Amino acid sequence: MDLNGKNAVVTGAGSGIGAALAMRFSEAGARVTVADIDGAAAAEVADAIGGIATETDVADEEAVAAMVVVASEAHGPIDVLALNAGIATGGSVDVADELWQRTWDVNVMSHVFGARAVLPSMLERGEGYLLHTASAAGLLTNIGAAPYSVTKHAVVALAEWLSITYGDLGIRVSCLCPQFVRTPMLDSLTEISDGFHGFAAGVSLSVEEVAVAVVEAMGEERFLILPHPEVAEYFRSKAGDYDRWLAGMRRLQRDLGAAPTQLDNPRR
Repeated sequence: MDLNGKNAVVTGAGSGIGAALAMRFSEAGARVTVADIDGAAAAEVADAIGGIATETDVADEEAVAAMVVVASEAHGPIDVLALNAGIATGGSVDVADELWQRTWDVNVMSHVFGARAVLPSMLERGEGYLLHTASAAGLLTNIGAAPYSVTKHAVVALAEWLSITYGDLGIRVSCLCPQFVRTPMLDSLTEISDGFHGFAAGVSLSVEEVAVAVVEAMGEERFLILPHPEVAEYFRSKAGDYDRWLAGMRRLQRDLGAAPTQLDNPRR
């Protein structure tokens, strides 16, 4: 994938990884549409890179379809759709149903809506690139965050399925699975435990480092993008001895002071 001259759309691009991706894509020569639920933030990033902005709630399928129309009318058929928007939801199974649903809609259904909106045109042309931002939590797990972990696993599964199903028809798919990145999402880990936040901060990367890794991987059309290479080893350990890995994660949870004692709102 050579991004030069390509029409790229990035969701959740008003800040964090999304903004860094939009900037890096633009530097590589792409025409970029910056989409974010925060329209002002999207506009600020778009102005900085000479792109266009659209205020989009990715959990709303009609809004996602409208985003695709805006980008297509401005720059032509979409070559790259980077489905990056997401929210971090901590807690256990007792998290309110409404928050579980919102997390599912933003973290998973937005990827379904995006793929649904661009695949017909891409398949007709016999080419296109889908970039799904998941997380190392989608390959492993995230201590103290059941909704986030479950939905990120689902993103990985969807990306795999799309690659298998449409790869022979010209659709390239990559799945971005960073570990900890220096964004406001990292700061929210203090809600789980100070120990967990300290551990995460110690191995975190900048959003710029993640964006560089993404463009490099897209150039090689690699499916799995791991800005933290150690995640591959963790993933191999998990597959090699699942029970040992689970025991190790329980031990890490205890060591970081993140082990739960009881449910805050047990359902009866």
